[in-house]
Amino acid sequence: MSLLVPQSPDDVVDVGDVPPASRPEGADREDRVAALTPRLPSNRMRGWLMTLTLAFIGGLVRFWNLGFPTDKGTPIFDEKHYVPQAAQVVRNGGVEDNPGYELVVHPPLGKQLIGLGEWMFGYDGVGWRFASAVAGTISILLIIRIARRLTGSDLLGAIAGILLICDGVSHVQSRMGMLDIFLAVFVVAAFGCLVADRDQMRARLAVAVREGWVDKSPYGPWLGFRWWRFGAGVALGLACGVKWSGLWYVAAFGVLSVVWSALARRSAGVRNPWLGSIAKDLLPSLGALLVIPVLVYLGTWWAWFASETGVDRHVAGVKIGKDSFVPEALRALWYYSGNVLDFHSKLVTSETNRHPWESKPWTWPMGLRPMLYYYEGAVQGCGQASCVGAIMLIGTPAMWWLAFPAIAWGLWRSIARLDWRYAGVLVAYMAGLLPWFLNLDRQMYFFYVTPMAPFLVLLITLALGHVLGPVVAGKERRGTGLLAVALYVGLVVANFVWLWPILNGDPITPEMWEMQRWLPSWS
Repeated sequence: MSLLVPQSPDDVVDVGDVPPASRPEGADREDRVAALTPRLPSNRMRGWLMTLTLAFIGGLVRFWNLGFPTDKGTPIFDEKHYVPQAAQVVRNGGVEDNPGYELVVHPPLGKQLIGLGEWMFGYDGVGWRFASAVAGTISILLIIRIARRLTGSDLLGAIAGILLICDGVSHVQSRMGMLDIFLAVFVVAAFGCLVADRDQMRARLAVAVREGWVDKSPYGPWLGFRWWRFGAGVALGLACGVKWSGLWYVAAFGVLSVVWSALARRSAGVRNPWLGSIAKDLLPSLGALLVIPVLVYLGTWWAWFASETGVDRHVAGVKIGKDSFVPEALRALWYYSGNVLDFHSKLVTSETNRHPWESKPWTWPMGLRPMLYYYEGAVQGCGQASCVGAIMLIGTPAMWWLAFPAIAWGLWRSIARLDWRYAGVLVAYMAGLLPWFLNLDRQMYFFYVTPMAPFLVLLITLALGHVLGPVVAGKERRGTGLLAVALYVGLVVANFVWLWPILNGDPITPEMWEMQRWLPSWS
């Protein structure tokens, strides 16, 4: 009979204790590698075919009868500001010249994009709206790819694309010569780059874990140049070049990037992940997500810097002093920007300056106060002697009326289950909503939600993934989930089809016009 002799004191357990389960050597390492490795659908060809097919369908929907309606051949609603300024851009080589009124209150990029369409197709409805329709179509493509990456599912990526196609806000703004759809597409692109950067960063850490050098430093390894993060910075700079509200996304996405870096280092087993993120990711993140956006933003003013007639371009030395180490052009831009800021700060609601369709941000998540962009009470084409033509900016109720439950579910998943996907989407959604609560006296309008709409779609898509159930679920569970998801998506499509006439200005009877407005606040 042989005796079992312990090899070390660690092998001895007290009477009644359960010996520790033995694990194969390297098991912890493989677990970390598995946790860090991105999980994407394996069939890339199928993913791209699905993406391009839905983007094509979305493009058809966005471009359908794009030049209609107009106000007797002129722009409608706020197109009346940006379309003529875009025409100035075409005429003057990229810059507006409205020194008499100084009503140039946004950076130039969005108007340059509108002007590109006018240059190609002329000064008409198609020319005014071509670039917006392109931006709206690209947004559909981006949201499909982002949802696919977040969920690891081609099906859920396709559902996200269908939901965005059928969103009334995104549809109308994609058919208007206004700025907000450009802000939205650049913000969505920046978010997509950040999600791809997160996967790339974790894949690099997985290599370090597998090869055994991830813990050579208590702060973890350097991760090299991160091109996706650089791309996010470029997109954020372009967003700011459309509207200054892009600054809120610069701040939100910068914080998100650093937090995701710290969590990735923790998953890799780094001893001090948060200090490691600060020590090795903070400065590169500031460079990519602050310095790059500033440089790109300044780059969007290229035509203004080169111009002789741009608003306040040569104010230095006339209204402001000459003695400064700061270049004259930058001082002139600073002065001009101060005038723009003053304009926005004085754009407040008062009893004598109240727009009939203004709204406050607490009404935006559910779209309780939409906007009337166009109305003509005596048109032909509905089968009656007198028809109504109207365009209303309305978020499809089948989606927008679920905003608060979707937000609550996202918060629970973020906090209770530490689900990074919901957390990231909520950060992006709230970056478009919460800053407007800082100055409630300001005039505000529902079209400011345009950048929020894609992230509402992502919140709903992630929730539908739970309804659908995991791939390993039983056949009955999976089938029931698929039926519920299909019924909901069908409801959204039907709701969009119902609203189609007042999203596009098609002639309808006065009775149908009344039936389209479901809530008193829609009138």
